[in-house]
Amino acid sequence: MLQVVDLTCSRGDRALFENLSFSVRPGELLHIQGANGCGKTTLLRALCGLSQPAHGEIRWQGTAIRELAGQYRTQLCYVGHANGIQGDLNAAENLRFGTCVGNADSHADITAALERVGLSRAARLPAKFLSQGQKRRLALARLLVSSSPLWVLDEPLTALDVHFGATMSGQLASHVAGGGLVVITSHQELTVAAPIQKIQLDR
Repeated sequence: MLQVVDLTCSRGDRALFENLSFSVRPGELLHIQGANGCGKTTLLRALCGLSQPAHGEIRWQGTAIRELAGQYRTQLCYVGHANGIQGDLNAAENLRFGTCVGNADSHADITAALERVGLSRAARLPAKFLSQGQKRRLALARLLVSSSPLWVLDEPLTALDVHFGATMSGQLASHVAGGGLVVITSHQELTVAAPIQKIQLDR
């Protein structure tokens, strides 16, 4: 279980949000909503241990993530606003690199993952030549080769067409149905066949 207890995050000397508490259990999806600048991305980065909150605590399985350090990071797969793609590597190499540095399934089929996201024909093409939509699909393909129970996703549906947006919704539902946890920000309404709780962040 992921728990957030009395969390306050700031930018400079301004609090983005204060005393935020929630929990996400296996088989649940949390949809974080709010206007641009309200702290959604800051919250996700804190959940991943990439930035420190001004106050409060984030716990994984009852233990503060600051105590778990690298052990906690192996339990999550984070796809942020930036796709995190190496432009000089091709699509297959990018995914293979991701399986080396992340918590990936050692038996993951990279070819099948690329086919699932519609990039099989671009597998050998340097990623810098992919369109924005293709780059986003490549970033999201990491989820298909990840064995992490916790997915933290920042606007994953951005730049996706309707067809792949539906495919992504199905993948989220499948992960949750298998006992996974998802924390997601999206300006779009989610149509995922899964238990969804919502949190609204306001400026």
